[in-house]
Amino acid sequence: MANIKTKPSRRGPKRSTGNSSQAMLTTAFMTNAVAALPKGAAGVTFRAPRNIVEVISTKPAKIKPLLAGYGKAMAESQAAGRAVSFRVKVDPTGDTTVTPMEEPVADAADDLAAALDEARARGKVHAATILAREDMLSADKFAMLLGTSRMTVNTKRQNHQVLGLDGAKRGFRFPAWQVGEDGKPFAALPRLFERLGGGPWSVYRFLVQSHPELDGMTGREALRRGKADEALAVADSIADGTFA
Repeated sequence: MANIKTKPSRRGPKRSTGNSSQAMLTTAFMTNAVAALPKGAAGVTFRAPRNIVEVISTKPAKIKPLLAGYGKAMAESQAAGRAVSFRVKVDPTGDTTVTPMEEPVADAADDLAAALDEARARGKVHAATILAREDMLSADKFAMLLGTSRMTVNTKRQNHQVLGLDGAKRGFRFPAWQVGEDGKPFAALPRLFERLGGGPWSVYRFLVQSHPELDGMTGREALRRGKADEALAVADSIADGTFA
């Protein structure tokens, strides 16, 4: 609760008149017998327009619901760690009605959509980092590595004979390490695409990740060491859900 007291300003008289003149407003807090105010919280004094101070001073009990509602909202906000809203209705007699307002709760679908958007954003950043590596070659440079043309490289990419990752603005990027010592792309690539659903990024992850079933080797290490059958068997297991 609160008592309202007026307190004359210590400043000298001002030339302005009417609503622009100022006065001091003192709010004294009161509690019940078992509640104690924090130290130094006996009251609050602040400056307000004189006409407002005069109205409140004549009807101090009218604003008690407002102060109580404000205090309750502040306590709830601190406890919940978020903003709390309430509506104040004042009639011509000065009676005050304070109504709590429930904050809108985000729909579960909205939360899921936001989470997916964040995941996609993180995925794009991660993909961009991968594609910016030195071993990721443009179609022209990869064609030079194979001793062929850019058109042939793109045809092989479409036929899953080589691995090409979409770099959006930068175009497709081709990992240089997919070329074996014989100067040719891994012969098992088309079968890997088939087993892993045809997605280039799925094939890429399989080739760069270590697999316990391959004695800790990555997929590309297994292919480079001539263990294509073993690597394909692991890809089959992944496609079937046998291994996580």
